[in-house]
Amino acid sequence: MKLLLDFFPIILFFVAFKMADIYVATGVAIVATVAQIAWLRWRSGKVETMQWLSLGVIVLFGGATLIAHDETFIKWKPTILYWLMGGSLLLAQLIWRRNLIKSLIGDKVRMAEPAWTAMQRSWTVFFLFMGVLNLWVAYNFDTATWVDFKLFGGLGLMAVFVVGQSLWLGKHIESDEAANQDSFGKPDAAKPAEPPTGISSPERSGEPRP
Repeated sequence: MKLLLDFFPIILFFVAFKMADIYVATGVAIVATVAQIAWLRWRSGKVETMQWLSLGVIVLFGGATLIAHDETFIKWKPTILYWLMGGSLLLAQLIWRRNLIKSLIGDKVRMAEPAWTAMQRSWTVFFLFMGVLNLWVAYNFDTATWVDFKLFGGLGLMAVFVVGQSLWLGKHIESDEAANQDSFGKPDAAKPAEPPTGISSPERSGEPRP
C-alpha cells in the first residue's frame, strides 16, 4: 500500500500525459502530490521530510510549467529532487560528519563504520548520476520518451540499485556478525596468566623472597 502511495503521483502523471498532454499531466501531478500529503497527514499525522520536499519541488516547478507554458521546468523537477537528496547526504557527511543513511536504518542494521560510509557515498553518487541522466534524456529525446523514462527508466534503475544495495548490505552484515562470533571464546590478551596448578607465588605462599 505504501509503495503504491509513493508512486501514485508518478503513475497519474504518466496516465494523464498519455490521455492529454504535458500540461494536463503536470496539473494532475500537482493535485495528486497535494492529495498524497493530505492523506498521509490525516492517516498517520506524520509526513516525512523528503515528502514535504517533493511537494515543494512539484508545486514550484509544476506551477512554473503551467504559468509559463514551458515544459522545460517540469523536466528539471526530477533532477532538482535527485540533487537535493544527493546534496543533503554529501553536506551532512562533509560539514556535520553525520551519516544520514545510518541515522535512518542504523537501529535495524549493524555494520562497521567504513561500510556505512561506503553506503552513504554510493547513494550520493547514484542521486547525482540520476539527476544528470534525467537532463540528458530530457534534452536529447522528445517529451514522450522523457515521460516513459521518468516512469520506467527512473523507477527501474532505482529498483536495480536498491536490489544491489541489499545484496551488498547482506554481505557486510554477515561479515560483521562473523567477526563478532570469532571474538567469542578467544583468551583475553590483557588478562595475566594464572600460575600452573600446585605452584604458588611467593606472595601467596608466605615464603620470603630470596
